Amino acid sequence: MAVSTTLEILATPTRRQILDALREGEQPVSELVRRVALSQPAVSKQLRVLRDAGLVRVRPDGQRRIYSLRSEPLAELAEWLAPYHELWQESLDKLERHLDTPRRTKDQEHA
Repeated sequence: MAVSTTLEILATPTRRQILDALREGEQPVSELVRRVALSQPAVSKQLRVLRDAGLVRVRPDGQRRIYSLRSEPLAELAEWLAPYHELWQESLDKLERHLDTPRRTKDQEHA
């Protein structure tokens, strides 16, 4: 799946909440419904989108469906974001150096 597709899928807060819940391990739909405080049909719809995008997997357990997180698409996203993270880190490092530089007072400048 393309990074842009992953970003589009993750743009929905409910989908991010579901993924956050799945970070803790496998969850049945009923638990995800409780965690995101939406109706079962609404959560199922979001799970279908996440499954179709390859972000979650489902396995049957009797009449229940158990969902789990697939980390591979998120790893691709993290890899794509890495250069931006480095750029951000460089900016923070520059700010830290600036803030650590002693400031000269006006009296010191005229001495």
